[in-house]
Amino acid sequence: MTNHAITGGCLCGACRYATEAAPLNIRTCHCHICQKATGAPFYARVQVPLDTLAITGPVGWYHSSPDLRRGFCPRCGTTLFSERASANAIGLAMGSLDEPDRFCPAEHIWVSSKQAWIVLADDLPRHAEFP
Repeated sequence: MTNHAITGGCLCGACRYATEAAPLNIRTCHCHICQKATGAPFYARVQVPLDTLAITGPVGWYHSSPDLRRGFCPRCGTTLFSERASANAIGLAMGSLDEPDRFCPAEHIWVSSKQAWIVLADDLPRHAEFP
């Protein structure tokens, strides 16, 4: 891996991932499904091409919609991925990245479902649903 690699993993260290690819996009999603899936008020993720990601260790998968499945560590429960195979894309949960400060979301999506107490104080584009 070069110093441009994106790497990460779960809390217990059982699952690791890495890619050399540049991000396709970096977003914060405020939809109710992401809130439920992550147990958090929003899901910040770095999306990369699925076919560039190497995953080692156990991953549990759950289809949260017909075209999207979510990956997590079955040992510690860490949210890791949101995979859309039909688009050859996989989102890497920013909290699971080894260096999350390297990335900053470029936009907010599904702000129509944003929790009322969250104040978006940045100037990033906001989309009521999917852009």
